[in-house]
Amino acid sequence: QEQLVESGGGLAQPGESLRLSCVFSGNGFSLYTMDWFRQAPGKQRELVATMSTDYSTNYADFAEGRFSISRDDAQKTVYLDMTNLRVEDTAVYFCHGIHRVFKLREYWGQGTQVTVSS
Repeated sequence: QEQLVESGGGLAQPGESLRLSCVFSGNGFSLYTMDWFRQAPGKQRELVATMSTDYSTNYADFAEGRFSISRDDAQKTVYLDMTNLRVEDTAVYFCHGIHRVFKLREYWGQGTQVTVSS
C-alpha cells in the first residue's frame, strides 16, 4: 500500500534551520507532484511549497527565500529545507503527493511537528 512518511521535525530556535524528508513507498514517484503543507493550532492547513514533475517550484509568500523544496526521484523522497525559522513557523508539516495524470492517486503523510521556540 502506498504511503508517505515524513521525518525531520523537531524543536528549533528562531533563526535555526531544519530539513524535513518525506519518503514514498509506492511506485512511479517521478510522476507525482509533491507538496508540503502545514497546519498550526487553530488554523487551516496551508500550502507551503510545491515541486512538479518537471522540477518547477512554487512557494507561499511566507516561505519564499527561506524554504526550499527539492526531490530525489531515485530515492522517492521529497525534502523541505527550512532556514531562518520563525516562531510562527510552528506547525505540523504534511507531505502530499498527487499523480500528474491519475488524480485519484493522492496521498498524505501523517505529519511531523515543527516547533520554533526560544
